[in-house]
Amino acid sequence: MITTKRTVLRKMIPNDAESVFRYRSDKTTNKYQGFIPETVEEVQNFISKIPEHINEPETWFQMVIIEIDSQRIIGDIGLHFYGNENKQVEIGCTLDKEYQNKGYASESLTSIMEYLFIELDKHRITGSIDPQNTNSAKLMERLGFRKEAHFLESLYIDGKWVDDIIYAYLKKHWKR
Repeated sequence: MITTKRTVLRKMIPNDAESVFRYRSDKTTNKYQGFIPETVEEVQNFISKIPEHINEPETWFQMVIIEIDSQRIIGDIGLHFYGNENKQVEIGCTLDKEYQNKGYASESLTSIMEYLFIELDKHRITGSIDPQNTNSAKLMERLGFRKEAHFLESLYIDGKWVDDIIYAYLKKHWKR
């Protein structure tokens, strides 16, 4: 569990399914996301695949973002631990539209970055973003990520080829 000024971040658990479905099923807000569930059961299945422990190679670990004041789940952060001696992590963030543009994503991701670099000794954190998702690109840049690549038609999503922008942050550049 990670606590920030306004949020608590913890592992996503089965009891979170309905709350996660509430914001994840919003097709308009989440149009750039890879997972937009149609049913609560899809979210339950998604949660059942989360590993027991964080930092297991070749897995996605999902954490919910809970606003402290309301105790409401307002989003989630995905952590993909992959290859290279498990020293790299891909991150992704989904936030309820009611809580966007209020600093919750920046606050939560900054704390996750610190945890990954300091506690888990990761070398590099990446983020994959659809180029049309300008809000997420601005967020990555605000956090200090560097745009490393723009891949043309590199992902096949919902029956069409889409571009992918990769952002990255190295531990040696980390400054809280």
